[in-house]
Amino acid sequence: MKNFEGPCIMIIRDAQNQIFGSYLSHPFSSQSHYYGTGECFLWKLNQQQEEPQPKIKVFPWTGKNDYMMLSDSDFVAIGGGDGKFGLWLNSELEKGYSNTCPTFDNEILALQPEFQCMEMEVWGLCI
Repeated sequence: MKNFEGPCIMIIRDAQNQIFGSYLSHPFSSQSHYYGTGECFLWKLNQQQEEPQPKIKVFPWTGKNDYMMLSDSDFVAIGGGDGKFGLWLNSELEKGYSNTCPTFDNEILALQPEFQCMEMEVWGLCI
């Protein structure tokens, strides 16, 4: 996504077959501080057997802090506060964590806070 400056959608499927991700106001870039806008949000699919179609649960920005996006060569994080991230991935994009965070007041996106990332897609949006 080099030289792309628009918003992005990140989609993750973990080893438990859970699907979740984020809408990002900016593409990832290596920075020493948080960036992004209140347009960012986290989401997850509720895949319950009694429902014929999965439903998307969205966790929008709460306004409690501005900890939208943080990334460098070692990790990618979305949302934060209280020493936790809403969504965090290591530099290899294979191991991740999801916790509740004040930025989005989100639920844990995976079944457990720690997850193994099996597939990930990031789509740039031209709006």
